[in-house]
Amino acid sequence: MELFWILLFSSVHPLTGGQGVYAPANAQIVHSGEACNVKDDNISERIYTIKEGDTLVLQCIVKGHPRPQVRWTKTAGSASDKFQEKPIFNETLRIESIKRIKGGRYYCKADNGVGVAAIKSIRVDVQYLDVPVLTVHQTISDVRGSYYQEKTVFLRCTVNSNPPARFIWKRGNVLIEQSKDNGVDIYEPLYTQGETKVLKLKNLRPRDFADYTCQVSVRNVCNIEDKSITFRLTNATSPPIIRLSVNDTVVVDPGQDVLLNCEVTAGFPPPTVVWSLYPRSLPLSAQVRGPTLILRAVTLDDAGTYNCTAVNNVGNPARKIVNLVVRTMSNLTFQITPDSNKDSETIQMGRDLKLSCHVDATPQDKVNYTWYKNGAPVFNSESLILLRSDPDMAPGTSSLEIVDMKFRDLATYSCVANFPGSRVPELRVDVNISQNSVSPPLLSVPPGGQVVSVREGGNVELVCLVVDGKPRPPILWSRAEKDLLMPSGTAVMETADGRLRLKNVSRDMMGAYRCQTAPYNGLNIKRRELQVQLNVQFPPILDPVFQDARSRNSQMVTLRCNILRSNPPRLTDIRWFRNGDAIRMPMADLKEMPELKFKLEPTNNGSYECRVSNNAGTSTCTFNVSAQPYNAEFYFDTPNPVRILKGNNYSYNLQWTQKDPEATDRIIGYWINVRKNKQNVLWKQIDLKGKEPEPGVLISHTISDLKIPLSYEVRLSPITTYSTGDFVSRIIQYSEPYTYPRPSDHVCGFENERICGFSQDRSDIFDWTRQNHLTRNPKRSANTGPDTDRSGSKEGYYMYIETSFPRLQGDKARLLSPLFNVSSVRGPKGSGRVPYCVSFYYHMKGKHIGTLNVLLRVRSIASVDSVVWMKSGHQGPEWRKAFFDISPSGPFQIVFEGIRGPSFEGDIAIDDVSITMGKCKQENTVASAGKTVLIGRSHTLPVASRLTFGLSCILLLLYR
Repeated sequence: MELFWILLFSSVHPLTGGQGVYAPANAQIVHSGEACNVKDDNISERIYTIKEGDTLVLQCIVKGHPRPQVRWTKTAGSASDKFQEKPIFNETLRIESIKRIKGGRYYCKADNGVGVAAIKSIRVDVQYLDVPVLTVHQTISDVRGSYYQEKTVFLRCTVNSNPPARFIWKRGNVLIEQSKDNGVDIYEPLYTQGETKVLKLKNLRPRDFADYTCQVSVRNVCNIEDKSITFRLTNATSPPIIRLSVNDTVVVDPGQDVLLNCEVTAGFPPPTVVWSLYPRSLPLSAQVRGPTLILRAVTLDDAGTYNCTAVNNVGNPARKIVNLVVRTMSNLTFQITPDSNKDSETIQMGRDLKLSCHVDATPQDKVNYTWYKNGAPVFNSESLILLRSDPDMAPGTSSLEIVDMKFRDLATYSCVANFPGSRVPELRVDVNISQNSVSPPLLSVPPGGQVVSVREGGNVELVCLVVDGKPRPPILWSRAEKDLLMPSGTAVMETADGRLRLKNVSRDMMGAYRCQTAPYNGLNIKRRELQVQLNVQFPPILDPVFQDARSRNSQMVTLRCNILRSNPPRLTDIRWFRNGDAIRMPMADLKEMPELKFKLEPTNNGSYECRVSNNAGTSTCTFNVSAQPYNAEFYFDTPNPVRILKGNNYSYNLQWTQKDPEATDRIIGYWINVRKNKQNVLWKQIDLKGKEPEPGVLISHTISDLKIPLSYEVRLSPITTYSTGDFVSRIIQYSEPYTYPRPSDHVCGFENERICGFSQDRSDIFDWTRQNHLTRNPKRSANTGPDTDRSGSKEGYYMYIETSFPRLQGDKARLLSPLFNVSSVRGPKGSGRVPYCVSFYYHMKGKHIGTLNVLLRVRSIASVDSVVWMKSGHQGPEWRKAFFDISPSGPFQIVFEGIRGPSFEGDIAIDDVSITMGKCKQENTVASAGKTVLIGRSHTLPVASRLTFGLSCILLLLYR
């Protein structure tokens, strides 16, 4: 099923009344397809209802000149989703298999820069019905002391739907009605998500042990069928209980296999066990075998919280959680902290000293630290204090405090970190404590390194060295300006040697960089800090990069090249060029804005360049200076080609507007070149006879003597007294795509699947259907609709409207004929319009027959429909013929509109449609069982004067 939404805009030029430059304007909203329902709300907004899973198609059709741009947006509450970042003209928004979250208000905005943009909105209502969920809850209470217990059961049925669902409860196959059974109570609880109905079984009775069905319905809207779920209630019904084979937290090494078993210990019906991983899906390597989850060769990505859930829809689901931790250990660091109470930065005898050791590990609390002094294990004593978790350091840090340092404490200390019982290797760091091995660091930037300059796109190295520090800590680099990140995307970058290397430098990297000593792998003291300035040089940034400058001859032209930014800001050169040759002029003032003034003559048209340089490079402003007029712009809504009835020719009314006609010398005419197969068919000048093009006013020229069915390329260029503009081109194509199996009959009997070029109208509620005696529904109503086509053949086809469910009274179906492009040839004896005869057969049998209307749709800027024939109610069991005259004022279509009556016995059919030139001869026919009876005068028309579907033409206008 596809739902189309067509948004039409049209306008008339406010000054000329014709088709010139005009803004897009609202006209109407129509639709086509099989919408579940279409209605207007109280603010005249159309609401389309569609079934979840169907295909939604919204089409925005606009008129306006120049061609409007279309942008789609959708809002739902305060959220806004853009479907097209790029504006697209006349584009269709298509959503395959629409989901409920795609419902909301859709906006189509059309803008062509003229006047106010046109905006239309439509609300899409996605309808759905999920399978209901039935859960059972039981309560037991004492009544009057301990005489007996009362057991109450609640059956809770919940469903998500749109529109709201209707609930039906059944015990077995018997409908449960609250008013007829005092043992039940049906109610809707408060504060529930979705729609919920509860069936309460009070003081459970033996007959209450049965099968219960909850059936939900949205009354077949969008052809959504009812859903139901059944639960068997017994005296053994009980909620699930589970237990795990492992602890709540499981720690494993990378590469190990893990087996998690979730055992069901109670519950009836037998619970279903499901494993999940929060908040993502289970690993691809995971294997689930009933209640058991197997993880093979776990990696760090497999770590997380695994959930085991057992459900049997009785009581609440049983859940157990396992936290799987995969061990890691890396980046072992140390810190040397002199006596912080004395604000010391050096090792001094008689003062305290603390050595700290930290490893980034998972889990952090499972790390085991061991300290050694000169290879011997360290134990707590009065002078050496071990801290398993140092409160002054990051979590998971172990420290060794040396109290009142003595010469005997000068030694090599080792910190070893490991996981007991793990295959992960241990990590070790050695720290030599002596008066000569530990000293505060000193930072230094090499001479000339405080400011580093580099051209954009090059590579650069920022240097910040540690001198006289033992042990030497790493250097941390960051941006001095707050909130700016490093080129790597992180806030801090570590370098072991103090050299920060940057590649492909861009101007946004320019600024101050901070280097500072890290507090680890060295003395834990006040950080040493310096700054290095990075200066990125780039060529001047100019505006405009390119400009098309048009002017009249003998007028002064001023070209300006604006310098927006430059680094270095000092310019080194400014030069002007014409067509690549340097222009001789006085030396430019490098402090002034570059500017060139000259009088435009036919000899100095061309490409002008302003080249501005600094030490980083050269940039260019380019100007295309010309007295040539701007291009013409074809009007994209130009009517289709018109067939000339005399001979095998057709003509075409070419229409265009002139872009900015006052920018250059007066336009005196146009060159037009008509080409066929790259051969010139016509080359002539269109003389405007002294009339100048006006902004926004259409210019027309009729091209005649074009041969059917050939296509042509039309080239058009404006002419002034001094020059000719560039040409623009378009393709004119005349085609006759429809071929009929019986062209001599001059009648459309709908025998071919292409139904003679007829199409379903997109603004109706439902569609006409093509069928014959052999393809009709055998279960159809026998009291309406034809048995055969108009000729009495069981194989012959016809078109009809099916009025059975879900059709409602007043629903309309429209069938459109192909578009007939009529010429301006006048009718007989000087009459204003050419007459045409429309004839067809209709069948209207049934006590619920509605109305068959035939409308004439004349195409212009906006289509106009008028009723030209109408018939209502039962007309008998035979096929009847109808005919009437029309005199269209332009290209036209015939519309067959069937309107559904009060009930299903209202099928209407049509067959053997023809449209011929000339007035109808008076006749009246009734067709029955393949025989035709004529009443009145015979109806004959000269074959040569007939305009029929067999000779009708679809005219296509292609743009290049």
